[in-house]
Amino acid sequence: MSVSIAPRGFIIGGISIHIRDQVHPEDPVSVRRITESSGFFSVSEIDVAVELVQTRLLQGVRSGYHFLFADGGSPIGATIGYSCFGPIPCTQASFDLYWIAVHDSFRRIGLGKLLLAESEATIRQMGGKRVYVETSSRSQYEPTRVFYSRTGYVQQALIPDFYAAGDGKIIYVKELK
Repeated sequence: MSVSIAPRGFIIGGISIHIRDQVHPEDPVSVRRITESSGFFSVSEIDVAVELVQTRLLQGVRSGYHFLFADGGSPIGATIGYSCFGPIPCTQASFDLYWIAVHDSFRRIGLGKLLLAESEATIRQMGGKRVYVETSSRSQYEPTRVFYSRTGYVQQALIPDFYAAGDGKIIYVKELK
């Protein structure tokens, strides 16, 4: 199922932000710029993030990947954050939140919370009832884990040494109301 949202405008931290769900040909470059700026992701992880956008451009909704892009900032209209999510195959109402990232220059103004809330609203419109998020157990990701906890996600699992020795996978879930 696909739901298209009308672009919506917000003011966050004094910046005019527009949220869109349409994927544009320049979005792979924007996603690379955003994920590289964070300092969190490896080259291969960044390549995967870009590949998901490219897959959506090639396959459309059939890809199963849905995006929200936050455009604003400087240069005017540049994409400064995004989320990627999709239904989990073979489930009735479960979705994965694959990516949520904000350009480092625009972090800590509430843009991540806005993207998450808008993603959850879109998932609800698509019939989703649960959102699953996975992240690393490394100390670098402590702010990420705090972010999810503060936004209503509950840790459901820890798989030790999943990504690498000493780097476990933590799975969070949120029941959408």
